[in-house]
Amino acid sequence: MQRRTFLTGAASVAALGLGASSQVKAQNRVNVAIAGAGAAGLSIAARLRDQLPNATITIFDARMNHYFQPGWTLVGAGWWQPSQTVEPTKSYIPSGVKWVEEFIAEFDPDANKVTTTSGKVYDYDWLFVTTGLALDYTAIEGMSADLIGQNGIGSIYNGPEAAAATARVIDQYIAKGGVGLLGRPQTEMKCAGAPLKMTFVTDYKAREAGRRKNCDIIYNAHNDAVFAIVPVNARVKEMFAERDIQVRYHHILKAIDATARQATFQTPEGDVVTDYDMIHVVPPMRAPQAVRDSSLAWQTGPNAADGWIEVEKHTLRSPRYPNVFAVGDVAGVPRGKTAASVKWQVPVAVDHMVAAVAGKTSPRSYNGYTSCPMVTGKGTAMLIEFDYEGRLVQSFPFIDPLKELWISWFIEDKALIGAYRAMLRGYA
Repeated sequence: MQRRTFLTGAASVAALGLGASSQVKAQNRVNVAIAGAGAAGLSIAARLRDQLPNATITIFDARMNHYFQPGWTLVGAGWWQPSQTVEPTKSYIPSGVKWVEEFIAEFDPDANKVTTTSGKVYDYDWLFVTTGLALDYTAIEGMSADLIGQNGIGSIYNGPEAAAATARVIDQYIAKGGVGLLGRPQTEMKCAGAPLKMTFVTDYKAREAGRRKNCDIIYNAHNDAVFAIVPVNARVKEMFAERDIQVRYHHILKAIDATARQATFQTPEGDVVTDYDMIHVVPPMRAPQAVRDSSLAWQTGPNAADGWIEVEKHTLRSPRYPNVFAVGDVAGVPRGKTAASVKWQVPVAVDHMVAAVAGKTSPRSYNGYTSCPMVTGKGTAMLIEFDYEGRLVQSFPFIDPLKELWISWFIEDKALIGAYRAMLRGYA
């Protein structure tokens, strides 16, 4: 029990980057709006309630349930139940924080106002945009979220039930055999390691069932790499080769014919049509429509097309609207669409806002920290941590990020959810 207690605490720190929180207690009566009650929004609300006890804090979100999205890979593997990733949103709304059970339909940062889906208008002094992102399944011709679980189509991204349906699709595929297609979209996406995890999971489960020789598993990379970090890319390519997982580069899913079980990929040489028995679809991902329609979004550059919010990458603060921060998936930064990134982003953004309220500046800086426990089988994973520069960082020297280890699996399967819940309550 002592060993387990130590590992749970230590691994939680590694997975989410727990650090010391600011003890600043500003007394100013400011009006703060938080657009979104996901991981970032709830964590920000908890910290602000502590650091700005006299502030009026309002969080906007119509979702009654909060989802532990890192767990959807394990649900998609058939190793977790969907219920393990679902909790009531209200259980994480801090005391004293007002919850408006509506989404924001319009942002007007020039007037310091937001409008909800019912048409109500709210003023703010400070705004944190933590909406998360939107899944655009319909950008793939012939595809919709309703198809998940049918005709060999899986996708863990559309919620816990979709992840459970994906587990059933994978099991059916392994029993039948044939061609299994996996990959990722060309757009930025949350947890870019998840498509690789699902590839490893499919291979592992096929081997465990004694059916691997019947399964032709193909990973479709959207560019010339399978992972953006150079040493991780090299290692995963080696592991794919060892496991006889094929890789097709510059293959972007363009269309699906669910009835015929055919997938069309856009490639530099033209469209390629592939018959499949199972396909794991990762949809293009973009900022929510209300964000894309607002002046908060990037106006030029690589982040403009999908509407990610323009922020300074080290502070998460808008350069054009200094009283606005964007944290989590919706932030237009080079990396950082994971729960681990949120854990490192929130203290930085909150400290900069609290310092500004007090007429000061904060020295805190977000370095792009991202963590990806890369599951490679039941009982093994690699704990991959890196920053904006693509450098591997290690929270613990004894965890080699490029080795398949039990401790890295323990982080994913046991430790991460406890650290995540602590994060939602503002603890660090």
